[in-house]
Amino acid sequence: MPKKEVSLDFITHFLPEGTHQQILFLLQQHRVHLTITRERKTILGNYRHRSGNLQHRITVNGNLNPYAFLVTLLHELAHLLTYEQFNNRVRAHGREWKHCYANLLHTFLTQELLPPSLQKALQEVLVNPAASSCAEDGLMRALRQYDPPKENVHFLEELPVGASFKIKDGRVFRKEALLRKRFKCRDLKTGNYYLFSPVYEVEKLGEQPQ
Repeated sequence: MPKKEVSLDFITHFLPEGTHQQILFLLQQHRVHLTITRERKTILGNYRHRSGNLQHRITVNGNLNPYAFLVTLLHELAHLLTYEQFNNRVRAHGREWKHCYANLLHTFLTQELLPPSLQKALQEVLVNPAASSCAEDGLMRALRQYDPPKENVHFLEELPVGASFKIKDGRVFRKEALLRKRFKCRDLKTGNYYLFSPVYEVEKLGEQPQ
């Protein structure tokens, strides 16, 4: 089965120590139907508002490390809180959502339940939360410290200029110059150029023909 519906107590296995009671309170207070899923390539979590006889529904990828799981779940809970206040009258990641998300993050940051590097990265997120739960470069770097090792998987910024790499869809690129905050990379099959985030995860390859 790709999805696993779980009792609320079960999510303590996915959360950082010391955070589960507050999370359980939020889930119970808002009557959230939580589903843990297998890894999804394009999203880490998802929220659907209550309708008819259905409760609020949140899904979170079960392969995330505990800190990434917490951040993703808070991101989706912020959607829930935004919906309860404004229904569908505001943008999905507009200022109202950013305010709800920042308040949720602040609750955990003030209790210093997280490692210092992650605490610092999330403090920066509070200034202007991103639409993707773990999208900020600094936050990605901080969260990655708690991932299990992945063989031959690197952040693009860790590869030297001129290195060849493969992305998840199988396309092969060569890393070129840094343009402001993104790396210019050439698709070795088509010759087209694309811009990649420095913290985009890639598979390093051996030498490829120019």
